[in-house]
Amino acid sequence: MDLSNIKPAPNSTREKIRKGRGEGSGKGGTATKGHKGAKSRSGYRRQLGFEGGQMPLHRRVPKFGFYNINRKEYKVINLDTLERLAQEKNLNKIDLEVFYNNGLVKKGSLVKILGKGALTKKVEVHAHAFSKSASEAIESVQGKVVKL
Repeated sequence: MDLSNIKPAPNSTREKIRKGRGEGSGKGGTATKGHKGAKSRSGYRRQLGFEGGQMPLHRRVPKFGFYNINRKEYKVINLDTLERLAQEKNLNKIDLEVFYNNGLVKKGSLVKILGKGALTKKVEVHAHAFSKSASEAIESVQGKVVKL
């Protein structure tokens, strides 16, 4: 046995039907496509969202609102998270790399510190934005706020 005499298993393949080759073939005329209509014509491709001529859903439903292209999406981190990080890892400086290494943010994320929770340890915090209450809480324990 070699590659020249390999055949598919019996009854595993079907013979190709030759459509549109005359009436005598039994598959001539309309070539099994029925009569008229877009699907019978050459080059037919159904449009995305086409509903048979009925007004499609994406045109029936009204549009509203807008997408602000200047929006800045911040990943928020609260003071209680900072406190936990500072206690567990014994840190004096918390920056983006610390957040990334502990799985709190992804690379390139903008970080905002919010004031939920309490901070007892003196830490230097680096972030893109701070809420007023968070910056006051950090500075009240002689910590340092560094805005990036």
